[in-house]
Amino acid sequence: VQLQASGGGLVQAGESLRLSCAASGAILSFFNMAWYRQAPGRQRELVASISSRSDADYVDSVRGRFTISRDNAKNTVYLQMNSLKPEDTAVYYCNTFPKLADFGSWGQGTQVTVSS
Repeated sequence: VQLQASGGGLVQAGESLRLSCAASGAILSFFNMAWYRQAPGRQRELVASISSRSDADYVDSVRGRFTISRDNAKNTVYLQMNSLKPEDTAVYYCNTFPKLADFGSWGQGTQVTVSS
């Protein structure tokens, strides 16, 4: 299984980005999926999750600003990030939720940098 996260970039505070996670070697619709992030010097943390039925949940720090979604026809999971803050700066990864040991590696992720 390979997961390819993309869509990151350098933006100013208050702006938006949309991340995409495309998969090969697995049908994502069978799995609960999530976006995670890791800031420099910090552990990787869960940001948002979406069940196979598209029920979504968020950590408090992003609730109301971020929206996770999935397009099963495209085998892709998205993260719409609005009202970005400097503290959202991190490398963002997608994977199963919870992380399944045999599903695939974290990959390179996609860098999101928010300037103040």
